[in-house]
Amino acid sequence: MSRFIKQSKSKVIMSTFLWVYAILSVYPLVWMIFYSFKNNDEIFVTNPFGPPSQFRLDNYITAWSQYNVPVYFMNSLIVAVATVVGAILLSVMFSYAAARLRWRFSKLAHTYILIGMFIPIQVIMIPLAILVRDFNLANTYGALIVPYITFNISFSSMVFYGFFRSVPIELEEAACIDGASIYRTFFNIMLPIIRPALATMVIFIFLNSWNEFTMAVMLIVKESLKTLPLGLLFFQGQFTTDWGAMGAAMTIASLPTVIIYVLFSEQVENALTVGSAVKG
Repeated sequence: MSRFIKQSKSKVIMSTFLWVYAILSVYPLVWMIFYSFKNNDEIFVTNPFGPPSQFRLDNYITAWSQYNVPVYFMNSLIVAVATVVGAILLSVMFSYAAARLRWRFSKLAHTYILIGMFIPIQVIMIPLAILVRDFNLANTYGALIVPYITFNISFSSMVFYGFFRSVPIELEEAACIDGASIYRTFFNIMLPIIRPALATMVIFIFLNSWNEFTMAVMLIVKESLKTLPLGLLFFQGQFTTDWGAMGAAMTIASLPTVIIYVLFSEQVENALTVGSAVKG
């Protein structure tokens, strides 16, 4: 009986802690949505933390029509999608070659790729700007897409390498005996097995490229190519700032990330158990 009571108390304590943590995690998102329906006076003076007294859709109309949010949104979407496709494609193929195939200098190549994780972006800002200029990528989508892909390859390669190494070699041997080529083995057997890792890296790379600011502010000057993080700067005027419209723009900017997570959340959860599932 006493053991049962102790277990009940521990469950109550754990549940309380998790609920408090969940509320603290979700409240900033809820506050941002409230923020997007308020005016400056309500945000800073009369009602900074509670729900809006009235829902002002004018903030969304202003953000969408007067501050080029559709242009910034589409630019961010193009850059993020291209980055995800390029980084996933390159890193998953390299990781499979390094983890499962035998070729000279495979370990050295894998180590070389991983070194990119330890290079801070501040160190290469000037060389990066010079390279972008010399390759005639300045003020193009390529000025962001190519560096974004490069910076995401290292971490994604490390993740995919670990997943490929956890897959039993017997699966590939069985496919080889059945007459499958290396390409069919890769696309029909290996990729479906590491689907949780693919979903995880899609979310990670998309968020990185969608929210990136430092390289974008340095490499993009043309107004029609600016992304959402750069576009938010235009909500701040010299004397006044339309905080309600900024909140609406931030809410719009958050929608793709929420949608991406909802679409791939189940696969991300499966990434925690894929190893035991493969072995079983």
